[in-house]
Amino acid sequence: MKISIVLLIFLSTSFMVNAQKNKTLHDFTVETLEGEEFDLSQLKGKKVLVVNTASKCGYTPQYADLQKLYEMYGGEKFEIIGFPANNFLSQEPGTNTEIREFCTRNYGVTFPMMAKISVKGKDMHPVYRWLTSKEENGVMDSSVRWNFQKYLVDENGKLVDVAYSKVNPLSDTIVDWIGEE
Repeated sequence: MKISIVLLIFLSTSFMVNAQKNKTLHDFTVETLEGEEFDLSQLKGKKVLVVNTASKCGYTPQYADLQKLYEMYGGEKFEIIGFPANNFLSQEPGTNTEIREFCTRNYGVTFPMMAKISVKGKDMHPVYRWLTSKEENGVMDSSVRWNFQKYLVDENGKLVDVAYSKVNPLSDTIVDWIGEE
């Protein structure tokens, strides 16, 4: 009897550990700038570029290239998800409403923008905990170094790679990845 209980506990624990390692981007639900729920499982079958954004950063003009990339490739097979964050020198001080107004007015952003979150530290959002932890994503550890860092996620919701802030959204690295079959 004791052996059966121990075996059952072991198998249950083993199953939970494996289930955590199999987690994908599609397992998360986030909130949009407008306060609506956004289930990332609706992105199944699409490559996704996840990027942390800020309105008062030297890289802020990348919004224009992100929008251009979205206009060129967004649709059935590709999506961009922006996550405003105020983690670096307070470069995203705005409210969700102010961020939406800024992005629309200055860059014509039409790709999905989520509510402002934290991308590092104790209050790191669960999506970014998954993106940055090999234990959770099964691929690699990374840290968010600055605004406009880009994570490349495949059609199955698996992390593929990270492109740091200096990598332009229209770079060959990102465009070639989008075009890969």
